Amino acid sequence: MNKEDDFSRLELSLPGCLKNYRYFRSRLAASTKLLVLVKANAYGHGAVEMAAMLQGAGADYLAVAYPVEGMELRQAGISLPILVLTAGTDFFPEIIESRLEPSIPNLTALELFCKELKARDIKDYPVHIKLDTGMHRLGFMTSELDALAAYLKDCPEVRVKSIFSHLAAAEDPQEDAFTLGQIEMFRTNAEKLSASLSYRPMFHILNSAGIERFPQYQFDMVRLGIGIYGISAIPGTKLAPVASLKCKVLQVKTLTPEDGTIGYGRWGHIAPSGTTIATIPVGYADGIDRHLGRGNASFSLNGHRVKTIGNICMDMCMLDVTGVPCKVGDTVTIFGEDPTVTELADILGTIPYEILTSVPRRIERIITRPLL
Repeated sequence: MNKEDDFSRLELSLPGCLKNYRYFRSRLAASTKLLVLVKANAYGHGAVEMAAMLQGAGADYLAVAYPVEGMELRQAGISLPILVLTAGTDFFPEIIESRLEPSIPNLTALELFCKELKARDIKDYPVHIKLDTGMHRLGFMTSELDALAAYLKDCPEVRVKSIFSHLAAAEDPQEDAFTLGQIEMFRTNAEKLSASLSYRPMFHILNSAGIERFPQYQFDMVRLGIGIYGISAIPGTKLAPVASLKCKVLQVKTLTPEDGTIGYGRWGHIAPSGTTIATIPVGYADGIDRHLGRGNASFSLNGHRVKTIGNICMDMCMLDVTGVPCKVGDTVTIFGEDPTVTELADILGTIPYEILTSVPRRIERIITRPLL
């Protein structure tokens, strides 16, 4: 099938990603390594394609959430070091066989991983020690550092490649005192742990917002996530748009008040003078949240904004196109340059991450590739 004939598609600009990558790279010292997150299918953008582009662009590290995501990248030929942020304890054999590098957040995980390595007679396997500096999700607390240091001294099976932590609110200026406190705690605890080793691991704590707002604390490496996909923590920053969700009009019809209502629950009301609707093939199973229905959001059609009408269905939704030129096959932009994913996130009271990662794999990804 010709891609242009597909009903629904997520158009992805790898040149846009590359431009954003270079913007964040420009904010770093030449010696600072750059890790890019490609978890959750690269925030819905296509992990294999993104990883291949980043490998060619010179990224130092990739990170995924789960081992299976890293295994997929290895099977696709990605050779960059891959940090597994949520390694768990059940997939250590697969992690080792796929040459993935686990985050270690507690002694139980460390003990089990060392046991698996010992059984395979492996030494100096790279691991990444996660410190809890206030996020209180995963990681070693300050009170656990002495026990961790003691265990690492007697565990030649692993080599600490990095010590890291995660900022909870780096994007929020009202939380800057908390963020700076996290950074100072991280520095103190990472230095303490590093001093107990016979070598110095890399340190990293900055996420995308941290790179933009606290570049003076870049340490040895930073972790670039949502920023590479075009979302900035600083209003007015001109990052390149990356993802555009588009579909084509399935049907157009003009209704009169005598035709009743539109859609499930009869929430779509026809104007006294009549209403023209366009039905499009995306719904809540495609990441179009039901709260965007009933006129709460508008999408782009032939240079016009058109509001939703009625409830969002599972696989379809309706748009009020009264007075707007529209025919079957015309393209509707759900998000992209207009409207932006941030605009839809604001309507929903959420964050762009949620919208981007909600676009399912059944939506075809159309990739525009850069010339490296």
